Amino acid sequence: MSEDGISEKRIRRALLSVTDKTGLVEFAQVLASFGVELVSTGGTARALREAGLTVKDISELTGFPEMLDGRVKTLHPKVHGGLLYIRGNKEHEAAVAAHGIEPIDMVVVNLYAFEKTAAQAGVAFGHLIENIDIGGPSMVRSAAKNFEDVAIVTRVADYPALIEEMKSAHGSLSRATRWRLARQAFALTAAYDTAIANTLDQIKEAPAPDAPAVLDSTALPATLRINFPLAQSLRYGENPHQRAALYSDGTGLGVAGARQLQGKELSFNNLVDLDACWELVQEFDEPAAIIMKHTNPCGAATGLNILEAYQKALACDPVSAFGSVIGINREVDAEAAEEIAKLFVEAIAAPAFTAEARERFAAKKNLRLIEVHSAPPRPVVKHVSGGLLMQDADTGRIDAAALDPGLKVVTWRPPTADELRSLLFAWRVCKHVKSNAIVYARDGQTLGVGAGQMSRVDAARFGAMKAVLPLKGCIAASDAFFPFPDGLETVAQAGATAVIQPGGSVKDQDVIDAADRLGMAMVFTGMRHFRH
Repeated sequence: MSEDGISEKRIRRALLSVTDKTGLVEFAQVLASFGVELVSTGGTARALREAGLTVKDISELTGFPEMLDGRVKTLHPKVHGGLLYIRGNKEHEAAVAAHGIEPIDMVVVNLYAFEKTAAQAGVAFGHLIENIDIGGPSMVRSAAKNFEDVAIVTRVADYPALIEEMKSAHGSLSRATRWRLARQAFALTAAYDTAIANTLDQIKEAPAPDAPAVLDSTALPATLRINFPLAQSLRYGENPHQRAALYSDGTGLGVAGARQLQGKELSFNNLVDLDACWELVQEFDEPAAIIMKHTNPCGAATGLNILEAYQKALACDPVSAFGSVIGINREVDAEAAEEIAKLFVEAIAAPAFTAEARERFAAKKNLRLIEVHSAPPRPVVKHVSGGLLMQDADTGRIDAAALDPGLKVVTWRPPTADELRSLLFAWRVCKHVKSNAIVYARDGQTLGVGAGQMSRVDAARFGAMKAVLPLKGCIAASDAFFPFPDGLETVAQAGATAVIQPGGSVKDQDVIDAADRLGMAMVFTGMRHFRH
């Protein structure tokens, strides 16, 4: 018994069968030093023997050869009986004795790299299927189910702690450790099966074994399977009385996979704002800076460099920028850092920070610096009571090349070249503003943002009211159509000379007539960008 009264189990026989051989020899050497008999398969056995360790082949244990090109190695009663029988149970003890089944006290296993195989371009269907591990998950589940008597080791990262515990406990592992390992093991098999099911769901008809496994990602899944491991616990959720945690897909991409370089622990709200900010700043190829507050931009701009972009973004609404998060799509240099450091912000996300920039920010110890690498667009999932909603990511974009036929000039006056550039800039920003949304902009700079209003005319009024820079001669973007001319008339009164909007209202002609009467240019995109 251990000091805390939790029973320990001495490891006497271990079965090792791993794809990832990192740290394997060192771990096996420690097992052998405690007199543990090592049983192994194929390449794992060879690696251990080459290191000078004595290893029993799995076929010696089972009395049956590995066969079917390795498909059948450990699928045998002498393996699973040795894992599953309950020590001390008289009926179980009698059964294993009658059939010559020996106990296995530890399994060290990791699984065929199915996800890595599936990600290979042009991978053959037969090769994909062969990389579905059968024996490994079976052993994992058997060992984990019988955690009272068996330790299941599935992560290389656990080797050092297990070595230390066995050294301090004379070759034994505690019940608490075995239970922790079992929980990890079942999480592994759940994630593994989820990856297989999600991949095979995208292959509608099975091709010939030597033909490429073509994945059809156009259809939404018939069953939504989500398995994201815990990345970190958070202090609290949106409010202090709510629990919260971050779960990651493990790719190391996007905000969930970002590297924090300095500052306080990220909060739930920080992460939500940073994600919204990062999505918006990725819309731009030129240097861009976004200042985000409560998932709405209070300033967005492009510039010749990051410093100029930031200064333009800040000028849009310097009051709301206090306590915001900032997203930048270029490496942050010392000059930009010097200017940004003058403002109190919660966090800054960028692909990189120069050493000099980090020195400038170091004095602001609570400021969170986040190094983010872009992730590919993924479907958006939201909870509703009793279920989930899923939709494609909104990757729709309009650019100047789409003017014919993507953008449709509907007024007698077309936009000038300067107006068109501003319209396209504002359209990208408006896509990331909560509906109903109106964005006033000019020369790659937001001037006023009307976000989350219940009527479009109120969004137009609110955006103009928030503006601290002159609106005369600006343009306006609307995330959805104007249902009546009053919204268009409001942006005209504010100083806008051109408008970009999706069109599609039954009152479109009335709105077009109003634009002509006011001498405004207006273009339709045919694409709506509601954001709820």
